[in-house]
Amino acid sequence: MMTSWSSRAIAAFAALALSVGVGGCAYNTGQVILLPEKDGRDSAVQVKQGGQTYVLDKPYAATRQWPLGTQTYAADQKEVDARFGAALAAQPMRAKSFTLYFLEGQDEFTADSKEDFEKIFVEIAKYPVPDLVVVGHTDKVGSDPFNDKLSLQRAETVRAALTARGIAAANIVAVGRGKREPLVPTAEGVAEPRNRRVEIVVR
Repeated sequence: MMTSWSSRAIAAFAALALSVGVGGCAYNTGQVILLPEKDGRDSAVQVKQGGQTYVLDKPYAATRQWPLGTQTYAADQKEVDARFGAALAAQPMRAKSFTLYFLEGQDEFTADSKEDFEKIFVEIAKYPVPDLVVVGHTDKVGSDPFNDKLSLQRAETVRAALTARGIAAANIVAVGRGKREPLVPTAEGVAEPRNRRVEIVVR
């Protein structure tokens, strides 16, 4: 059994090889179930078996390979939990990204981002051993050396706030990108609040 992704496909399926005895003979069987995306996005997968192609493009659409052929059917969450629950539970959590914003020319959070930090920390704390990359950015006001320093200071501010809450410093990488990667492209000298930010990726 071979699976291949369509242009809309997302890696959101579980497959398992089973050995099933039939009439004293062992046959290698396989199963593919397309799981729903948590954010509701569409996904799809193509399953190729014995010259046939089966398209699974709805949540819980499934194929099962038997000795006499491939069956398509509608699975459900109960079957997923029964067959794949242990494997899915053992998977690492997906990476998430968050953004915090800063006051102009400073390494201090905006008022909104002070509140957002509390919510972000709750999400980060869900990871058993979080591994974080913290990247500081600036707008295009000021020189390159000034913004390189400021962006790193912003990243270090976030790093310090996380370590103060118990995240191991060794698990946080903090870097500054200055004004090289604006979220909102602007001309030099433009004070764009959305570019004064730190991006946090946790995995």
